[in-house]
Amino acid sequence: MKQIHGGDVYRHKNVIDFSANTNPFGPPEGVVKAAQKSIERMEHYPDVFCSELTEALSEYEMIPKEWLLCGNGAADLIFRVVQALQPKKALIQAPAFAEYEQALQSAKCEIQYYDTSIEQKFSVTEEILERITEDIDIIFLCNPNNPTGMLIEGALLERICERCKEQEVLFVLDECFLDFVAEGESLSMKPLLESNPYLFILRAFTKRYAMAGLRLGYSMTSNQELQESMRTIAQPWSVSTPAQAAGIAALKEEEYVKSTMAKIIPERVRLQDKMRLSGLQVFDSKANYIFFRGPKDLYENCLNRGILIRDCSNYRGLEKGYYRIAVRKPEENDIFLRTIQEIVGR
Repeated sequence: MKQIHGGDVYRHKNVIDFSANTNPFGPPEGVVKAAQKSIERMEHYPDVFCSELTEALSEYEMIPKEWLLCGNGAADLIFRVVQALQPKKALIQAPAFAEYEQALQSAKCEIQYYDTSIEQKFSVTEEILERITEDIDIIFLCNPNNPTGMLIEGALLERICERCKEQEVLFVLDECFLDFVAEGESLSMKPLLESNPYLFILRAFTKRYAMAGLRLGYSMTSNQELQESMRTIAQPWSVSTPAQAAGIAALKEEEYVKSTMAKIIPERVRLQDKMRLSGLQVFDSKANYIFFRGPKDLYENCLNRGILIRDCSNYRGLEKGYYRIAVRKPEENDIFLRTIQEIVGR
């Protein structure tokens, strides 16, 4: 079960996929054309250094290109940073993205869990600061969290960054879903990169530009020693030519990002309100997905009606009855809401 994620449309055909948290409006036309055009160069190996893409990212993120490293999705970089660091003891939030735990287990690292619960609304609190001690080598947090969509308060995140620096603990902060949060860029810890070599930020093209099938992510850190170690242990040509071409084109799609986010955020609020009226326990997600609690057979009942949702019972700390859905287009969201009303009966 730990290997199962959302988006399994290969075993569940002809469904509306609410289980994968990508931009529901699909990739921009310019991105698709760039990827298609790059196929003409398929006889050549990809640029092992992702030079043009890194230059474009440097300009886009307004940071030195030396702080950037591209990978075959954010998951690739999660495994790479663990293999490069070879940590002995780690701290991760639960529930959280499964790849953190899998990467750490692959390095035979001892894992401690910062368990959040329904009583605290699955939020990270100041209590976590006490858990960041000198015997911890690495900590993983996701903001907003996956699967709950909960944000970590900005001042607390800054204190976590400072605590990690004091204790010399690498802080891996996953910001892959921050694009979908209203004024999300203001919540990024990117401004602290220069002064904190223990801060390591993850981002991806997967969600923002609906490029899950191409696999493209990147990391940001001022820690050059760590960057070099990650380059050394990586397989060559991990980022394909179509992925690099698509990434370069995607960074020019400012209007696409602005217009799609303007549609997704109000749709999330509408869905949350309607779902609560149906009697579901809906949590206050700020991302492009909604975490909720419902009947234990809801996954099966939705699938029987052609709707694929994410059963979250395989996340640590969650049980049958916890679910996550992506925010999709309004007409698709309406179908989901009607389906919920049929199943729940309200």
